[in-house]
Parts: sequence; structure tokens; C-alpha cells
Amino acid sequence: MATRNVSVWRTVDWTTIILYLILVICGWFSVCGASYTYGDMDFFSFGSRSGKQLVWILCSFGLGFVLLMLEEKMYDMFSYLIYIGMILLLIVTIFIAPDTKGSRSWLVMGPVSLQPAEFAKFATALVLAKYMSAYSFNIGKMKNMLMLALFILLPMGLIIMQRETGSALVYLAFFLMLYREGMPGAILFSGVCAVIYFIVSIRFSNEFIGNTPTVIGEFAVLSMILLFAGSMVWVYCKRDVAARNIIGISLLVVVLGLIVSRFIVVFNLVYILWGLCIVLIGYLFYLSIVKRNKNFGLIALFTIGSIGFLYSGDYVFNKVLEPHQQVRIKVVLGMEEDLAGAGYNVNQSKIAIGSGGLTGKGFLNGTQTKLKYVPEQDTDFIFCTVGEEKGFIGSSIVLLLFLTLILRLIVLAERQHGTFGRVYGYSIVSIFLFHLFINIGMVLGLSPVIGIPLPFFSYGGSSLWGFTLLLFIFLRIDAARGE
Repeated sequence: MATRNVSVWRTVDWTTIILYLILVICGWFSVCGASYTYGDMDFFSFGSRSGKQLVWILCSFGLGFVLLMLEEKMYDMFSYLIYIGMILLLIVTIFIAPDTKGSRSWLVMGPVSLQPAEFAKFATALVLAKYMSAYSFNIGKMKNMLMLALFILLPMGLIIMQRETGSALVYLAFFLMLYREGMPGAILFSGVCAVIYFIVSIRFSNEFIGNTPTVIGEFAVLSMILLFAGSMVWVYCKRDVAARNIIGISLLVVVLGLIVSRFIVVFNLVYILWGLCIVLIGYLFYLSIVKRNKNFGLIALFTIGSIGFLYSGDYVFNKVLEPHQQVRIKVVLGMEEDLAGAGYNVNQSKIAIGSGGLTGKGFLNGTQTKLKYVPEQDTDFIFCTVGEEKGFIGSSIVLLLFLTLILRLIVLAERQHGTFGRVYGYSIVSIFLFHLFINIGMVLGLSPVIGIPLPFFSYGGSSLWGFTLLLFIFLRIDAARGE
């Protein structure tokens, strides 16, 4: 065992560990700056946020050491048990967790609070890697795709029941890994379309075409559905004539409808689009039977699903989402400003980052963050502290460090000999990318404020330990290559 442990330190990827250490240390200084109160320089006291974060950091170093000492086969052997254990913990959390700011996602154990949703990420990544590394696995089989979806959506649904929508959405990142492993591009395309449908339909839900009763959002989405369906016929069915007929006839009918509605008889153009969609669906099923090509039938189902998503998305937005979540989305889409309410955090964050200028105001010299103008500035909005104290140059360096880490993880994932390590590696890459894009995006006002941490920077032990688990399990799996 001693010889084996020595070999781990010889084969482990020290580049990734060094990047991890640099990011964690930078994160601690950022927490110091964000939680600093004028005159209070006791950063190492356990009573301060920076002191508590230092304890979490030291514990994470110990956790990383333990993970590297364990046999790499354990992660493969116990993947299902770990996943089942985390699912049970998520279920228990729903019932025993106290209400904290409207959510029931934190388990309180004396002075320590832990969020199981952060640890369920590595468990989900392990079970996906285990299932996909089976000898008989084929991602093209419907049974396998349904099982993968179940593994991802089960913890996601339980976390939503804890009223932690932001943490739940992170699990959608696993679909990026599935695309890398051969998931049909049509599925990823459908997901992108769903996002576009939702944004356009909500953003223009209260705007009309001229003096007609035609809602722009509904009109635009139905038009896109026709366009996408025609394009998919061309790409997946190789039928240029059919694609031109679908797109050309639809465009002609819509333009004629616009002219009639504008100058002759005012009516809702959505009725025309409904008719076109019905005709299109029938036409696609007809081609599927006559040409004996199932792709036409799948495109017809895509069209039906898109229409269903359009109207169910409107219901979810107005009936399922909480009022504060609706407002956050409206602020991002420019439908509301609300600088005193939902848009306050983002507006103050922009002010803090902008005030940093090129080189920043220096450590502990940021006025916006020191005067506590930015809410949650040491957790979800920690990046505004980086921007104010370190400026554009410091912020760019931090982003370059994250980019280097992600690129390094991609290299490690690609050099894995087995499917288990590769799938797990790309799962980590996907999670890191999701956290970075959404967290930085919401700080800059480019994405809704959904409350997810910036890896290694945001204050909190659950987040730091969760990312440490993800990273060091992969480092141990990678180190086994050279043993």
C-alpha cells in the first residue's frame, strides 16, 4: 500500500492541483474583502466569515488528501450505493431541513450547515460514468437514454422540491457530457430551441403586431417552429424539395396573412400559424409512411412537442414560478427595471465592478463592497468584489485561471483509457462551465439571478467541499493511469 500511495503522488496531475490551490487562495482573499468591516482586521477568527472559510479550506485540503489515498476502484465499485445514499439524503432533507429564506435545502448540525444538493453532483457524475461504462451500453438505445435521463432528473426534481431551483438547474449541465459521448445532436438542438422559445414567448408576451390582436411572442415562436421543422427535413432527411415547400409555402402564407390583416380585415395571425402547423404535422407523418423514413415522423413529433412547450412554458412561468422568480427573469429580459427590488443586486454589482476600472481599488479598498451595497456579495455575487478590488485586469486573470483549469480537465478527460474516467471527467467540465457562465452572467446582468456559487470563490463549506469532491475523485481516477 505504501508503494502504491507513493506512486499516486508521482502520477497525480500536479498542474490541476496547483490551479486548484491558486483559485482557493484567491477565493479566500475575495471572501476577506467581501466580508471586511472597517476597523476589523481579524480575518482568522472563527467568528468572522473569512475565519470560517479558512476552516472550510483546510478541511477541503484534508478531504482532497483522503480522496487521493483511496483506491480508484472504490469510486467505480460503489457508484450506485453512493448515488442511492445521496438520493435518500435529498429526500430526508425535504422533510427535516428548516425553512431558510424560503428553501428547505440545508441540514443544520450544531454550528455547521450543509447543503446535500452540492454533494449530489459528484454522486450523479459517478453513477452516470458507471452506467455508461458498461460493456453493453449504447447511447443510441432508447432504454439507455431514459435511464440516463432518470439518473439526472431524479436528484434535480428532489432539489426543486427543496425550493432550490438554481441548484437544480445545474444538473442540466450533464447533458453537455452526454452530447460529447454521442447523444444525438437533435436532442441538444431541441434543448436550445426550448430556451429560445421560452425567452421569446415571455419577452414579447405583451407586445402586438401593429394594431392587430396578434401577440408577437406567440407569432414569433410558431414561425420559428415552422422554420426549424423545414430545416430539419433538409438536414436529417436530405429532402431539398420538401424543405423548400415547407419553408416557402409557410413564408408565403404568413406574408399574405400579414397584408390582409394590416390592410383589409384585422384578425389574429396565430390562427394561420396553427393551421400551417397542423398541415405540416400531417404532411410529415404522410412522408414518414410513404418514404418509409422515421426521421419525418420524429420531426413531426418535434413540431408537436415544440407547440406543447410554447403553451406549457407560459403556464409554468405564470402559475408555477414564484413571483420573485418571475420578476428576476423579467428584469434580465428587459421587461422590468425594478432597481429597488429584483434588479437591485445586479445593478449594485455592475456599479461595483465598473468602479474598479482597469486596475481596481486595491485589497480592502472597494467602497461598494465595504459599505455592503451589494447583497450576497461574499456568496453568489463574490465576483463583484474581484472586479472592484482587482479591476478589469484582475478579473481577467481570474477568468483565465478558470479557463486554464477547464482546458486542463478536458485534456485529462481525453487521455483516459476507459469510458468511466472520460465520462466522469467531462461531467466535471460540464458542471464547472455551467457554474461559471451562469454565475458570471448573473453578476453582469446577462442571466437571471438563480443563486448558484462561483467555484472556489463563494463563501460556504458545502460549495467548496462539493467542488473538491468532484475534482479530486477525478484526479485519483486519472492518477491510476500511470500506476
